[in-house]
Amino acid sequence: MTLMESAPAETGRPQKYVGSRVKRVEDRRMLLGQSKYLPDLEVPGMVHAAFLRSPHAHAKILSIDTTEAQNLEGVVAIFTGADIAAHTKPLVSVLQRPESVACTKPLLAVDKVRHVGEALAVVIADSRYIAEDAIDLIQVEWEVLPAVTDAEAAIADGAPQLHDDIPNNNIGHIEYTHGDVEKAFAEADHVFSKRLHTHRHMAAPMETRGVLASYDAASGDMTMYSSTQMPHFIRTLLVPVTGLKESQFRVISPEVGGGFGQKCHVFVEEAVIPVASKLIGRPVKWVEDRYENLAASAHAKDVIGELEIAVTKGGKMTAMRARYIGDGGAYSIYPWTSLIDVLPAANTTTGIYDVQNLSYVVDGALTNKCQTGAYRGVGWTPGHTLREVLIDEIAAELGLDPVEFRLMNVIPSEPYVSASGMKYDGGSYRESLELSAKMLDYEGFRMRQKEARAQGRFIGIGFSPFVEPTAWGSHVAKANGFPAEFYDSASIHIEPDGSVVVTNGLQNHGQGHETSLAQVAADHLGVRLEDVRVIEGDTGRAVYGMGTYASRSAVIGGGSIMRAAADVKKKMIQMAAHALEVSPEDIDLYNGVATVKGVPNKSMTVAQIAGMAHFGGAARPAGIEPALTATRSYDPPETYTNGVTAVIVEVDPETGLVEILRCVAVEDCGTVLNPLILDGQVCGALAQGFGGALYEDLIYNEEGQFLSGSLVDFLFPAATEMPAVEIAHIETPSTVTEGGIKGAGEAGTISGAAAIGNAVVDALREFNVKVDQMPIPPNTIREMIRKAQAARD
Repeated sequence: MTLMESAPAETGRPQKYVGSRVKRVEDRRMLLGQSKYLPDLEVPGMVHAAFLRSPHAHAKILSIDTTEAQNLEGVVAIFTGADIAAHTKPLVSVLQRPESVACTKPLLAVDKVRHVGEALAVVIADSRYIAEDAIDLIQVEWEVLPAVTDAEAAIADGAPQLHDDIPNNNIGHIEYTHGDVEKAFAEADHVFSKRLHTHRHMAAPMETRGVLASYDAASGDMTMYSSTQMPHFIRTLLVPVTGLKESQFRVISPEVGGGFGQKCHVFVEEAVIPVASKLIGRPVKWVEDRYENLAASAHAKDVIGELEIAVTKGGKMTAMRARYIGDGGAYSIYPWTSLIDVLPAANTTTGIYDVQNLSYVVDGALTNKCQTGAYRGVGWTPGHTLREVLIDEIAAELGLDPVEFRLMNVIPSEPYVSASGMKYDGGSYRESLELSAKMLDYEGFRMRQKEARAQGRFIGIGFSPFVEPTAWGSHVAKANGFPAEFYDSASIHIEPDGSVVVTNGLQNHGQGHETSLAQVAADHLGVRLEDVRVIEGDTGRAVYGMGTYASRSAVIGGGSIMRAAADVKKKMIQMAAHALEVSPEDIDLYNGVATVKGVPNKSMTVAQIAGMAHFGGAARPAGIEPALTATRSYDPPETYTNGVTAVIVEVDPETGLVEILRCVAVEDCGTVLNPLILDGQVCGALAQGFGGALYEDLIYNEEGQFLSGSLVDFLFPAATEMPAVEIAHIETPSTVTEGGIKGAGEAGTISGAAAIGNAVVDALREFNVKVDQMPIPPNTIREMIRKAQAARD
C-alpha cells in the first residue's frame, strides 16, 4: 500500500505511462467542436419520430383514433402498440433466481398504461415539429384506474394490481441470513434502529437519449446509432425483440454526453425506431426531449430502508438486520430488473465493518411511476447512507466519537469475506479513515466548532467510509445477487507502420478511455503513447464487450488489453531477436524500440518489426505466425475499491441552507491508471452524491401525476454549489486482478449523501435533529428542527 501525493503534470516521456497524469487525447476534438453527438447526425432521406405519451398514471386504453393525425401533411406513418406488437416481441425482465418474478413490458402500450409518460403510439413525419403536431391530433378514449404510488402500500394485500401475473406488485421477495443473528441480538447490550427513505432521483445526463436507425432493404442490414453505454450488449438484447440478425445489425454509439448508468438499459424507443425504419424503408431519428427524459426514461434509488444494529457495551457491533423496499415504478427495467437498487443495498449492508451476523429482507415493489434502473452507485447509495447515518446516531447515543467508533469496528486491511459473501481483496479501510480525519484536522476542528457555536454559527463534520464493488462482471454481479455471465474482450493489432490499433467492447462517454487504455497498451507493448489508437463504441469496428458502467472499464478493459498486449509483445520480441541474432531474453522493448541488453546501438524499431511481420517473407523467423495481432477476453474476480468522503458544512437554522465549507475525498482504487482522469471521476461522482443529498427529488402526487417535469422542478448542483475537493490517493493494488487495478467512479455518489447528512446533524447537534430521508433541502431541514423542538418541548 502506498500513498500518492498530488503532482504536477509530467513533461516529456514518463518512465511509465500508467500512473502518470497524461492529458486526455480526446479533448482536442471536443474543444474544437468536432465531436459528433447523436442529435448532430443527418442521413439522406431521414424522417423524424415523436411518441404519444400517457397523461394518466393508470388507465385502460379503450380506443385510439389516428385518422386526423394521418391526414396531416408531412406525416409518413403512425404506429400504435398493436401495430408494433405485430412485428416484435415485448421486453421481459427477470433474474435467473427463483425469487424473481418476470415482468413484461410492451414496446408501446396496447390495452393499458401504467405511468405518466408511457408511450402508446409513435408518429413518423418529415420533421419533429410535424410529428409533434400530429401527436396532438390523436384521439384516445381512456378509462382511468386507481393508481398506487406508495411502495409499501403497493405490496400489501388489496392494493390495485398493475400486472395480472405479478401478485402483490412484487417482482422479488428475497430473504438472506448468515451467522446466528437472533442470538447476537438477544445477547446485545444495545439495539439501535433506523428507517430512512432515499427519494427517487436520476442521472439527468446533459445529453438526453436518442436513436437513429437506417434499414437497408437490399442487404437486410440495420445500422442503428444510439446514445447507449453498451452498443454490443444492446444489439444482443434487441435481436430477439426485433427479429433482426445480429450479424446484420450494426450499433454505433457516437459521442455521448453523459450516461451515469441511465443509458445502460434497453428502452422501448431503441426497439421501436429500428422496427419503424424497416417498416417504412427510410432512416428514422428520435431525440428525447427533457420532459421525456425526466418522466419516461429511468429513475433511481427510491428505497425505503430499515436497519437494526446490535452493539455490546464496549462499542462492538455484532449483528445487523435489514429490510429494503424498492419502488421500481411500473415495470422492471430491462435487463437488470428494478432489483438493481435493493439487492446491491442489501448485499453491502455491513460495509467496511467486521460484522458476521447478518439478515436482510428485500422486496421489489411496482408502482404507477416511471421505471427505476441503474444510476451511478445503484443501491449501494441508499444502503450505505442508512448504515452510516445510523452509525453516527449510535456513536452519539453511546457517547463515543464517530471516527473512533468506526475504527473500533473496521475490518482488517487484508482480504476479507463479508457476511453477505463478498470477497474483498484487501484495502486501506482504517488508513483511509485516519487520513481523512488528519486532512481535516479533526481534533482542531472540534475546537473551532466550539468557537463557532459561541459566535452563533453552526458548523458540523461528517465522515462516510465506503467500500465499492467494481469491475461488474460475472463474479461481482453474482456477489450483488445478480446471477449472470459476462463476456468482454480486447483486440490489439500492429499496423505495417508500427502504429497500434486497440479495440474493445466498452463505450467512452467521458471516462477518458482513449487516453487511459492507451496508456495501458503502450506500457505493456513497449510502444509510444502517441502510436496507440483506441477504438470502441461501434459493433462494426470493435470486438465484443458488455459496455461501460459500474466501474468496470479500467479493470476489464485494462485487463483484457494487458493479456492481448502480452501475446503481441512476445511475438514482436521473437521477431526482433531473430533479426538481431540474439536470444529473446536479451531484448528490451521500450518506447517503440527493441534493443539488445547491454548493446544499445543494436536495435530496431517497432515499425521495422511490423514491416518484417507484414512483408518480410523469408526474413521472418520460421514457425511464427506473422500477424502481430491478438484478441483476449477477461472476466475478473471480485474486486473492491474503498475510501472515505468527509465534509465540513455550515447550516443556517433559520433558513435551512447548507454550505459545504470543505470536502475531502480519500480514494483507494488499487493501481491508478491516470490520476488526472481519476480526480475528474471523483469530483463528478461527489457532485451527484451531493445532489442526491441536498437537491434532487422526482415527485409524484397521490394520483401518480408527475410534478418534476422540467429542470426548474428537478434541481441538481452546478459548479457554484460544489466546493473545491481535496483528493488523496492510497494505492493498495488488488491481489486478484490484472495489474492490481480495482476501478473507480461510483465512490462519491455512494458516500456523498451520508457525509452530508452526518455533517448536518453534527452542526445542529443542540437541536437533536435526525435525518430520516434524502434529500434534505432547506425546507426539510427546517422541518427537522421544528420536529426536534416539538419533541423536546
